[in-house]
Amino acid sequence: MKTKQNQANHWIQVAILAALGLAAVLSLILPQLLQRRREPQLLSLSVMLRDTDSSGWSVARQGMEQAADELGAELRFLTLTAANDSAEQEALLLREINGGAAALVVVPADPAALSAALNSWLVVCPAVTLESPMEGAAGVVSPDNALLGRQLAEALLEDWDGGGVVLLDTAQSRGGVADRLAAAEETLAGAGVPVAREELLPEGDVRWVMAFEPTVTQRTAEEKETEGRDFALYGVGTTTAITAQLERGSIAAIAAWSDYAAGFLAVRRAVDAVRGGTGTLTPLPFSVLRREDIYAPENQKLLFPVMSSSGR
Repeated sequence: MKTKQNQANHWIQVAILAALGLAAVLSLILPQLLQRRREPQLLSLSVMLRDTDSSGWSVARQGMEQAADELGAELRFLTLTAANDSAEQEALLLREINGGAAALVVVPADPAALSAALNSWLVVCPAVTLESPMEGAAGVVSPDNALLGRQLAEALLEDWDGGGVVLLDTAQSRGGVADRLAAAEETLAGAGVPVAREELLPEGDVRWVMAFEPTVTQRTAEEKETEGRDFALYGVGTTTAITAQLERGSIAAIAAWSDYAAGFLAVRRAVDAVRGGTGTLTPLPFSVLRREDIYAPENQKLLFPVMSSSGR
């Protein structure tokens, strides 16, 4: 009898210890499981540029990352092996969609071709574009490109005292850049100024040059400085290099907008689209700035966003 009683007590003790052990394990695991259930799943967004590196989009990327952090999204940034290769861009985006991307933020190399590709794919994935509008996109984040082209041309007209103007035509199939160029051309021609479209900066005597993309503006200013050429350059962009070129006088005027705001708004609109939102985007405000405008207080956050943020 005593042996049976001892065995019963032993198994009772084992059961109690097992229960206590299970309770200890659950006390460690359950809070984590409950926390995971409470935390919303991060949305996966793919950001596809049309360049071979993202250096020119560093400030826009900061805005994107800030929006992603606030809205519960994670970002995957992709670049091309050859700039403006629309076929490669389409292939990479299809891979991202098949890999589970909830939405796309794209600087399209060829908006029409990309729109057709997205419509032909079986998986529906909202896309927000930067710079150029695209049919079927959930929105575009860009200045009013035609207005920008006109106002930049008007800045040139304030300085013009004769001679032809070279318009660097690098738009290819990109509608936003093409709209800037066409509006500038119309404004100048309407004022009686001779204009010529060129894909590359011509050699020889050139007095007036306009560029309509940040990378082209920066590259043209670098050529001017390296070769010691004397022409007035009117361009776009707010990168650190472009701001320094404006300050040195290598650029006469730039059309500038907030890349940080552009990145933030693009990600916010993409997240809204995934979650069923129907918000609209208005054109980004921009300013045409000259060298003397660089250090005006209202332009500090525009031209020096990182310094302005660190100073708050």
